[in-house]
Amino acid sequence: MKRSLALVCLLVMALAPVLLVTEAWARAGGGSSSGSRGTRSYSSPARPSPSPSQPASPVAPAPQPQRSGWGSGIMGGLAGFALGGLLGSMLFGHGMGMGGGIGFLEILLIAGGAFFLWRMFRNRQAQSTPAYGQSAGGSSWQSQPQAYEPAPTAPMASATSGDLDRGLSYIRQMDGGFDPARFSDQASDVFFKVQAAWMQRDMRSASAVLTPDMADILQKDCDRLRAQGRINRLENIAVRSVTPTEAWQEGGQDFLTVCFLASLLDYTVEESSGQVVDGSRSEPVKFEEYWTFTRPVGPNAWRLSAIQQA
Repeated sequence: MKRSLALVCLLVMALAPVLLVTEAWARAGGGSSSGSRGTRSYSSPARPSPSPSQPASPVAPAPQPQRSGWGSGIMGGLAGFALGGLLGSMLFGHGMGMGGGIGFLEILLIAGGAFFLWRMFRNRQAQSTPAYGQSAGGSSWQSQPQAYEPAPTAPMASATSGDLDRGLSYIRQMDGGFDPARFSDQASDVFFKVQAAWMQRDMRSASAVLTPDMADILQKDCDRLRAQGRINRLENIAVRSVTPTEAWQEGGQDFLTVCFLASLLDYTVEESSGQVVDGSRSEPVKFEEYWTFTRPVGPNAWRLSAIQQA
């Protein structure tokens, strides 16, 4: 009986994660990444660059090896031994009834041996810790370029103003009236339009601001909600910032990614009863998402092509 009960408990514990998993729905694109960013589809979008008011952390200088006054501990000990022998020979070598002591030749031999051991120790230490910018087998100091290969699972990188400005300048070459601030306002309008269509579970009202692939992805999610008899409610939406983070061109297309920082009430209800099945009517949630827009190069209309989670 106890064995059967133990087996049942183990089975319940093993199946608990499966039994408790429920499909959570949250805003358009919430909880997942979808769409296309061209050749950057499989790379994380860059984060907004730090504000100028936040000083960069100073780079700590490379620690230098500490050296004692005699060059090393071994050298100090050996030199001290030789010096002690020399003093002993001078003071007590011929008296006090203690014997003849060691002579000056022995002192020279000890000092020479100490110097030889010290040099050998120094050479071995120098080989094991080559200087910065110097190869282990080289002797001249030359600053060499070092190859850097980012890890495939590296954390999301911060945007650099140089890369962003360069991409924006390419866009302006074919669209002299392009203004990043005005684009951020347009991106915010698209955000609200897409969320409104999402709550209606019908993306056709937002099709003009979506690429065909993105419209198809979001509509399939809406169809799943409708099939489950659920509605995702979004209320009190507050967009805190819309910040361009990446801009580039490829294949005759402009691409521009913006970071949305926002908060809202996000919950899902049963269509028949109105009962909340996911989220909260009273607890707002904050989120950070990256929306990428694309268009043919030139003064053409932008369309949302991808949504990525932070």
